[in-house]
Order: sequence, then structure tokens, then C-alpha cells
Amino acid sequence: MDGIMRRIRLASTLLALAFTSSVVFAQQKPQGLPGNYPGKPIRIIVGSSPGGGTDIIARLVLNRLADRWGHSFVIENHASGIGGIIGMDVVVKAPPDGYTLLITANSTVVNAALVAKIAYDVRKALEPVAQLTAQPYVLAVSNAVPINSVRELLAYARARPDEFNYASSGTGSAAHIGMEQLKYIAGLKMQHIPYKGIGPGITDLLGGRIQLLFGSVLAVMPHAKNGKLKALAIGSLKRSALLPDIPTIAEDALPGFEMTGWYGLLAPAGTPRPIINTLNRDIVQILALPDVAQKLAADGADGPQFSPEQFRDTMIREIDRVTKLVKETGIKLE
Repeated sequence: MDGIMRRIRLASTLLALAFTSSVVFAQQKPQGLPGNYPGKPIRIIVGSSPGGGTDIIARLVLNRLADRWGHSFVIENHASGIGGIIGMDVVVKAPPDGYTLLITANSTVVNAALVAKIAYDVRKALEPVAQLTAQPYVLAVSNAVPINSVRELLAYARARPDEFNYASSGTGSAAHIGMEQLKYIAGLKMQHIPYKGIGPGITDLLGGRIQLLFGSVLAVMPHAKNGKLKALAIGSLKRSALLPDIPTIAEDALPGFEMTGWYGLLAPAGTPRPIINTLNRDIVQILALPDVAQKLAADGADGPQFSPEQFRDTMIREIDRVTKLVKETGIKLE
């Protein structure tokens, strides 16, 4: 009995120490930051309206980071401009001191790399800090279209050139680029109908006024589960743990096809490396927290545990892939 009691007391002591160390860690100023940084509020530029996907992810992560650092992060929404590029421009032109950062979607980065009016190379003007999410897009089809797989869709659409209309959340958006990629690889002829956001596009899809679109898991799956539209496949190379019964486009019909989205944190080029590394380290830890991971999963996203270098590789690969696609297909982004 004495041995059992000693083990119980030891376990209780270890548990108390573990709890205490976690509280102390959360209250300590982050290690690895230079000088007196941060000595003033940190501006986070979000190139979309409050309440949008980018804004939601920004607030989820930054609220936790503010608690951990005991410091203020001020979110500024810049919803005007081409796909968030005005917000990006603010960050590119800001001093590289760690006090002005950008949270954006992959489509904004791609647009900045491809739109001729941008006076800088986004690959060199921005420093990747941390990838916040990775999420597949769902290929959704109207119930009015008598098909139930990507293979059937491709055959049906090929037999009816220019009779299909597809929706996107705007010219140059990920939904637009993804469908143009599908058209190009599969040899389809369809008409692009750009909307101000994917919500109105889904409304017209439900009404049968358009035939298909790429949409986020959060936007598409509630309607698919209610039987109001058909979720044919997802754009990632591997099946999603969130949607294990839905095949990928690559496995169903087009090997190698990939169409995914991400949100990420970037800084002006020249931002001190200790700031980049410390932000990345703490954000990766926040993304791994069970409640944060659960919230991301509810929106159909994962929180990648990527280094700044891995995030850079993801960003450059996306830019290069879409640049090649635009050149080959002649997609108009303006």
C-alpha cells in the first residue's frame, strides 16, 4: 500500500509540475527575438473583408499568438483592389522591421505574380513566415446534370462544348484558375461566370443556372449532405481525412491534377531572420493545439507544420504552376 501511495504522490507532483511549466511558458516573452522587439503593436494586413475566410483564420491564430506573447496584434482589413493585392502592396512597401505583416490566400500571391501592373516580383518582395492552412477544393455539380463522377462529367461536357457555365469567386481566384486547369487538361469548352464571392455562385448552382464550380469544403459540403448538389471529387492529390468517401480528381480521371488552397503569413523581404523563425515556431505550436486543429477541421482545413523554407517551396511551386498554366491557356486575369 505504501508503494502505491508513493507512486500516486509522484504522479501528482509530476502533473503539477507539467501544468506549472506550461503556464510559465505561456506567460514568458518569446525567446529568440532581437532587441526590444516587439516594442509597439504589430500590424497584420488582411486583404479581404472582415468575416471572410482569410480574416477568420487570421483572428483564430493571432488571438492565440497575442495571448502567448502578451502583445497586441492589430488587424487591418484591405478589401479593395484586385484580389487583395492592395493589402499586399502595403506590406511590400513597409519597413522590414517585423511590425507590418500580411495574412493572405494563395490566389492573391498568384495574382500578384501574374498581373503585369505589379511593379515588383512577389517571389523576392515577400518573405514567407508560416503557412497557416491547407485545404482542398471540392468540384461541385448541379443536380440538373445527369452525372455522378468526374469521368462521367468529362464525357458529358466534351459532348456538349460551350453548353456548360461554371462559377468562380472572381477572375483570377483559385476557383477560376482551378477550373481553367481542369478545362485545359481535359480538353473541355466551358464558359466562366465570375461572381463577387462564391456564395452567389453556389446559389445559382443550386438553382440550375450554372452547372459546376470549385468551392471550399465549408461552402459546398452542407448542400451536398442535404442532397441539393453533388460533390464529385476534391482537388488534392490525396483523399482528405475530413471527406474520406470523396475521391480525388487525380484518382478518378486526371492523374496528377492538383487544385488546393492555403492561407499564409508573410513579411516584407529583409525582415530579420530571428523574427521570422520565432513567429514560425510559435504559430506551428498554435496550429497543433487540439482546439485550434478542431476549428480548422470544421472549416475543411489542416494546419501544416511547415518551416519558412517549406512554405516558400509551396508558394514558389504554386506561382510557377499557375504561371505555366496561364501562358499555355491564355487565361485572362484582368
